[in-house]
Parts: sequence; C-alpha cells; structure tokens
Amino acid sequence: MPTQNRARPTSTPVRRTKKKTSTRTLSHLDERGRVRMVDVSLKPATVREAVARGFVKMAPATLRLIGSGKIAKGDPLQAARLAGIMAAKKTSEIIPLCHPLVISHCDVNLRRRRTGYEIEARVQTVGPTGVEMEALTAVAAAALTVYDMVKAVDRAVVIDDILLLEKRGGRSGVWKRGT
Repeated sequence: MPTQNRARPTSTPVRRTKKKTSTRTLSHLDERGRVRMVDVSLKPATVREAVARGFVKMAPATLRLIGSGKIAKGDPLQAARLAGIMAAKKTSEIIPLCHPLVISHCDVNLRRRRTGYEIEARVQTVGPTGVEMEALTAVAAAALTVYDMVKAVDRAVVIDDILLLEKRGGRSGVWKRGT
C-alpha cells in the first residue's frame, strides 16, 4: 500500500517570521521547538549567586500571634527558613529542566513588615549554570510554609511578588532588577 503525505494538523500552526525582534532565543527549545535540557557540559564552572524576594501578607492578628509564639504548629519563621533551604537543594527535582547543582550556601531570611513578612533567599554555588531558580524556589517554599503554619487562624494569607532581585556570575555577569 503506498504511503500518503499527511498534512500537518491545523490545530498547531507554525508561524515563522523572517525578521527577528530579538537576538536572544529560548535555550530550552531545540530547533524543532521541543523542550530540552540545555547542555552545560562545556561551560566553565564559575562562582554563581542569586537573590530572590517575596512577600507574605496576613492579618494583624496573625502577625501578633507569630510574634507572641502562640501558633499551634510551632514557629512558622524557623520552619519557613528550613523549608526554603531544603527547597533550594531540591529545585531540580521539582522544576523539570533545572540542572542538579551542589549548593555552596543558602540563606533564607524573613523580616517582619507592617502587613506581613518579607522573605529573601540568597543562594550560591560554583558551577556551570546559575542558581536563580534555586533562590526563587527557596522563597516560594518558605512562603508556602508560612501559609501552612498559620492557615488555621488566617486563610486569607496572600503570597505575593516572588521575584529575582539579582544574579552574579557566568558569561552574563551581574544583573540587578531595576538597573
């Protein structure tokens, strides 16, 4: 039986433009547009650092409970710090295309503000790829842990503004938000 040429399904059109709007490309896509893990085997190991931040908003009564040490599950700030550090070390297990990295240092801090807690994570390594995802994951896990620890008294907690503040190292050097 002769083979027939089948047309590409119309539900997934491929549009190509001749004019590029940017010289940068998405490195996690191959030439056919499929996701792939980037090969970093030939990249030199350099000192890398990333800082991320997020915020957990909560009711004033919840802030007072945390400050008084009267949260039934224990100290949410200590639990959040540990969760953030653990999450940074496990990032490649939950973000599909992240490379497993040996984390040299991870610091997670929670600072009380008027409407909640600011969370900041600083992650460092020496390796062929950066630790931005590890810093962001640390902040997200710390924020989720705070929520888990206080949800019995405040289900309206809001996790907000998780973002990368800065990164250092590698070919692209230093990047800082707002500069």
